[in-house]
Amino acid sequence: MVGIFASFLVNSQASAAAETATGSVSGLPVPRYVSLKSDRVNVRSGPTKDHDVAWVFTRSGLPVEITAEFENWRRIRDSEGAEGWVYHSLLSGRRTAVVTAREKDQLIPVSDGPRADGTVRAQLQPGVVAQVRRCDGTWCRVNGRNFDGWVPQVRLWGVYPNEKVD
Repeated sequence: MVGIFASFLVNSQASAAAETATGSVSGLPVPRYVSLKSDRVNVRSGPTKDHDVAWVFTRSGLPVEITAEFENWRRIRDSEGAEGWVYHSLLSGRRTAVVTAREKDQLIPVSDGPRADGTVRAQLQPGVVAQVRRCDGTWCRVNGRNFDGWVPQVRLWGVYPNEKVD
């Protein structure tokens, strides 16, 4: 019985530590979402310029998730699950998100308020990138070219479930 309790205690402490993990360099939470600052961002296979460029992002503003830090390098994951290392100065704390849908051709309504029965202001295709203005844990206010309004938080990659953003 003591062994079971000890195991539970260790697992509980590990879970609590994971929820409050901070980057060893920045002191900011890890994981966390950020966005790309530049129209050209080299993603490397490791955290130095000596590592090969695995691929190149060619669009600023895309959201990425920081999953680790090493000196001035950040390991990131994109919305498709690809991971690599990026130099920290190429990332911005500005929050953006990619619109997601259950089905490829589904349009996501942008409402005038944080409610399902709101007036639809626009409809977004999956893959649209939006600036995240605010999230209440269920809905997010987003805007972009030709749209401004609220979408269900579960339809965005770039904010965590139940996360509040001010």
